[in-house]
Amino acid sequence: MSGYPGRVTEIFDQNGLRMGRIDYSGTVNSACLEYVPEAEVGSFVIVHAGFALSVLDEEEAKKTFELWDELLAQAESESRDKD
Repeated sequence: MSGYPGRVTEIFDQNGLRMGRIDYSGTVNSACLEYVPEAEVGSFVIVHAGFALSVLDEEEAKKTFELWDELLAQAESESRDKD
């Protein structure tokens, strides 16, 4: 599964569901944590359509951040080459 990891900063109950606030490098959204009961504050999760679907360890999250940085740098380079 691929996606941009977010760090769980808070866990709370909403209408009987386990929810979390997820920080994606400064952008914070809420997501349902029902499918990842092992997630805790400080965990990295992958979210799709408002549901956390998997938990990543910090090393996996770091590798994913590095890949995204490489993709963004490549896209910027290609954009400059077209101008």
